[in-house]
Amino acid sequence: MAIDSNHYSLPNALNTVWKDDSLWSNTVQRDLIQNCIPSNSCPVSEDELDKLHLVSTSCDYLKEFSPTTNGDHWLSSYGHDFTSSTQEYIHTVSSYLFESTNSLPTSFRDPLIDFVRNTKSHVATLNYDKLLYEAFINAGICNGFGGQLVDGFLDSGFDSANLVRKFNNRFGYYMHLHGSPLFKDINNITYKLAISSIATTNIFGSKHIVLTHIPHKPTVITASQVLSTYWSYLTLSLSEVDEIILFGYSGCDTHLNKILKMYANSKIKRIVEWDGDSFTDQQRQKFWDSELGNNVTLNRMPDITQFISW
Repeated sequence: MAIDSNHYSLPNALNTVWKDDSLWSNTVQRDLIQNCIPSNSCPVSEDELDKLHLVSTSCDYLKEFSPTTNGDHWLSSYGHDFTSSTQEYIHTVSSYLFESTNSLPTSFRDPLIDFVRNTKSHVATLNYDKLLYEAFINAGICNGFGGQLVDGFLDSGFDSANLVRKFNNRFGYYMHLHGSPLFKDINNITYKLAISSIATTNIFGSKHIVLTHIPHKPTVITASQVLSTYWSYLTLSLSEVDEIILFGYSGCDTHLNKILKMYANSKIKRIVEWDGDSFTDQQRQKFWDSELGNNVTLNRMPDITQFISW
């Protein structure tokens, strides 16, 4: 948001994809999704995706029922396709956020890369964009087993065994906690696509994107082997660190906060966040203390990309 507050705005991404007819193979799909949104229009926030998640999950469940002897089924053809249509919309929104030509400011990027290269510190991201990931790839930080961080993907696809340290390797982990538009299932194997292949016009459904009302996010994570593996390794990662830096994170994902509070209560925690909201420093400190427990230091800045004190 500090780099491009318009492009990386979730309401803007939801609306841009929503109103582009060329991105819908059948606009009836959009009408059915719209029927699950409280405003009966384009969703503007994760909260508004509550009912959509419930309906999609229900259709997925009912789809498993066999037709009657007369060929009748609980679901219409649209019901059969509803989950995939929802996943396509969500994936296309994440692709829109990913597709930007923006890059990290050099003054921010270089100290961060030097820090990760020297420390092999774990990195966990909640974003779908490529700002951090592309910078790490270009710097060789993420380069299979030849870099400082691994994410479990090889040319053969994702395997949790790829995260196991062998042969005295001491690499850290890059964990896409809420997924990435790069992940695509082919013949029951999840592959990571090339960055250049991601575009809003490259439409496919994905179960590896966490974009829904906050209470439903753990359900999406559990349904994805990739994501559930990352969340398992997050707890391992927390046990290995001396300090946790939460950078540009609003604190709204309660499922993450609970894990941090449970497994890292005694760890030093630094919060780096934007100071342009309506809250005072005292209010935000109280919020973070409540969410994360002990040892929380708050650093609020007008532009968090000026932070270099890693």
